[in-house]
Amino acid sequence: MSSLEDQAFGLLNTYSNGFMVSQVLFAACELGVFDLLAEAREPLDSAVVAARLGASCHGTELLLDACVTLKLLRVDTRRGKAFYGNTELSSTYLTTASPTTQRNMLLYLARTTYHCWAHLAEAVREGRSQYLKAFGVPSEELFTAIYRSEDERLQFMRGLQDVWGVDGRSVLSAFDLSSFPVICDLGGDFFKDPLPEADLYILARILHDWTDEKCAHLLERVYRACKPGGGVLVVEGLLDADGRGPLTAQLWSLNMLVQTEGRERTPAQYCELLGAAGFGTVCCRRTRGLYHAVLATRGPPAPCFPEVSGAF
Repeated sequence: MSSLEDQAFGLLNTYSNGFMVSQVLFAACELGVFDLLAEAREPLDSAVVAARLGASCHGTELLLDACVTLKLLRVDTRRGKAFYGNTELSSTYLTTASPTTQRNMLLYLARTTYHCWAHLAEAVREGRSQYLKAFGVPSEELFTAIYRSEDERLQFMRGLQDVWGVDGRSVLSAFDLSSFPVICDLGGDFFKDPLPEADLYILARILHDWTDEKCAHLLERVYRACKPGGGVLVVEGLLDADGRGPLTAQLWSLNMLVQTEGRERTPAQYCELLGAAGFGTVCCRRTRGLYHAVLATRGPPAPCFPEVSGAF
C-alpha cells in the first residue's frame, strides 16, 4: 500500500477500535485501579494490584499495560519487574479524592450511555431514543423511567457535578452577571412547576434534551417569569454554524438521539429559539472548555449576536 493508503487504513483502525479504548478506561475506573494506586502512595506490581482488587493476575496485567500505552498509568521497571503508578492525568481526573475528578461521569457513561450507543443504527433509522429499548422499558415510559434506579439518577447528578467542577468557572465568567442579584439554576419539573422568582435563570444542559417545541414552551415560561431586565443563561455545547463540528458537540448530538429526544444546536438556532420566546438581546460566547454560554435578556428588541469573542 502507498503511504496515503497506510494512513487511511490506520485511521480506520483507530476509529474502529475506539470503543475498546473507552472500555479500558471504564473498566479501570470500575475496578478502582486509579484509587488503589493513589492510596498506595508508591508504585505497585501487577500481582499486588490484582490481589488488592480481587482480580485475575493475567487480566490485571493486560489492563495495566493498556493503561500505560494510553498514558493513564506510568510504569517503572526494576530488576525485570514492572511497577505501576498514576500519571498526572489520572491523578487529576480519575481518582475519587481529586477535586476535579471525572470518575462519576465516566461510570455513568460506562453503565448507561455505552449500552444506548449499541443501538445507534436503530436510532438513526427510527429517529428516536433507544434508551428504553436498551434497558427493556416500554417506550411510552420514556421520560418517567429515564433512570432505571435512584442509584443511576444519583450517579448522573454526581457526574454533572464533576463536569461543572472543571468547566463551571469558564462558563459562569463568560459574561458579567453582576447585574443579576438573584440567580436560579433550574431543575426538577420545570415544564409544570411554578418557577421561583429570580433575576437570572440558568438552564444548564437542559435544552439539548428536548425538541424545539418543548424548548420553546420552557423558554416562554422562563420569559414570563423574568423581571424586566432579567434573563436566562443557557449552558450547552455549541455546534459550528454549519453543524459539522466540533466533533465533541456532534457526538453529543448523536448521544441526545440515542438517549433523549433532543439535539445540540448552533448559536443561530439558540438565538432563534430565545428570540421567538420574547427575549430582546441574545449573545453566544464560546469558552475554552466543552460547554459554552448563551445569555438572553428581557428588554426591547436588539440585534442578536450569535457569536462574540470567547471569555477565558
